[in-house]
Formats: sequence, structure tokens, C-alpha cells
Amino acid sequence: MTDEEFEEFYTYSRQSLVGQLYLMTGDLYEAQDVVQEAYVRAWTRRARLDRDAGPEAWIRTVAWRLAISRWRRRGRSLDAWRRRASGQADSAPAPEPGTVALVAALRRLSERQRRVAVLHYVCDLSVDQVAAETGISPGTVKTHLHRARAALAPQLADVSELSGGVLKEDQGV
Repeated sequence: MTDEEFEEFYTYSRQSLVGQLYLMTGDLYEAQDVVQEAYVRAWTRRARLDRDAGPEAWIRTVAWRLAISRWRRRGRSLDAWRRRASGQADSAPAPEPGTVALVAALRRLSERQRRVAVLHYVCDLSVDQVAAETGISPGTVKTHLHRARAALAPQLADVSELSGGVLKEDQGV
């Protein structure tokens, strides 16, 4: 991948990846930070990115692993809460009420269910792609998707913006 191709890839995919990681982590600041760090790491290996399974999947996986490492080190992102409490302005627009409701509902899921649900429903990855990215079997992915849907359905019943969009019913899952 050339410098220009990488810049185009960054411009095209950054916002989507930040949104995906926000849904996975439940923290917009953390999502922005880990995605940016993943792009920095990708820059040093940009010549090999086009040969990998997909640069977007590589960035998302690296960003997810960075988020997990930070959680283990800091214990639930106390810094992000302090930034919110201090009222620092962020360049990103505030999330819409439907997104806030979705994130709140996703926070009630286990980490694995939340990640699998976001990868499948938001990132539009197939069950096999989710299994490959997460390192769990397709059958386990299906189990987590079923449980996540069952747990999310009553919580999101009142949020009409999300019905039929993010939480769609799939055939064969």
C-alpha cells in the first residue's frame, strides 16, 4: 500500500472504525484513541497491509487488543471518566440518543457477546469472519449472537431508531 493509498484508506475507514470500537468498548474517547494508535502501527507496516486478509480488520483487531490491554492496566478507563467530568470539549459530535441507548444496552452484555454482536451486526461480518477475527468457533459465535439478541431485545424495545437496523434477525444464526 502506497502512502497515498494509506491516506485514502485512513480517510475512508477512520470514522467507521471509531464507531465500531465505540460500540465495543462503550467509551468514545477510548475508541478514538485506540483506533488512532492502531493506524499509527499500521503505518509502519502499510506495505504488507494489502496482502493481509483486510486492512480494516487488521486495524479493528489491533485497536480491540489495545483497548483490552488498557483496561487491564488501568481498570475501566478512569481517565476517560475524568475527562468527561471536567467538561473538556471533544471535536467529535455527541452521539445520537439511539446510539447512547444501544451502547448502554451493549454494556450489560459480556465482553465476548458485545464484541461478537458488534462485529456481526454493525460491521456486517459473517459468522465465519467473526470467528476468524475473534479466534472462537463459528458455533460459539452463533451461541453468543443468540444470547446477545435475547438480552438486548427487551432493553431496546422502546428505541424505534434501532429496530430493523442494527439488531436485525439473521437466517441460520
